[in-house]
Amino acid sequence: MIYVFLADGFEVTEALATVDVLRRAKLPVTTVGIGSEEITSSHGITVLPDVVETDLDFEDMTAIVLPGGMPGTINLENSKTVQSAIKYAVDNNLFIGAICAAPSILGHLGLLDGKNATCFPGCEVNEDKVNYTGEPAVADGKIITGKGAGAAVEFALKIVSEMVSKEVSEEIRSTMQCP
Repeated sequence: MIYVFLADGFEVTEALATVDVLRRAKLPVTTVGIGSEEITSSHGITVLPDVVETDLDFEDMTAIVLPGGMPGTINLENSKTVQSAIKYAVDNNLFIGAICAAPSILGHLGLLDGKNATCFPGCEVNEDKVNYTGEPAVADGKIITGKGAGAAVEFALKIVSEMVSKEVSEEIRSTMQCP
């Protein structure tokens, strides 16, 4: 199961475009509400997550996705559940996706050190240890990062490419009419 974590102040495009593309690839995805049964985005859009954090079972986790947005990124970083999920993903060599400001969460944990990554300009962490490429989406090992809301579909397609195949990613790109 791919868990997409949502906290108040999340960037709706980054979260829901990613969920949409992953489901088009027939990947199992569950949105997880952090702190509430209703989560409000940074632009006032309220969503009902599939589950709340207390319902999680890491045993079926295959990947996690951290959308950006403010203060969503801060709320994710301050969540013990999210921190535990990141640790579980690292310990079990699972995929971790983070977009916009959310790669900073991984940066603060040193998980981007020695890697290629991207993020929203100004959200770079440990710049002397991370190669920030500025590309829309970057995969380096099991970590996939995205630049921001405008790169959300590209970020999701990169996840599909890494978790399923480049062919499936390109097929979805074509059916969605993405350049």
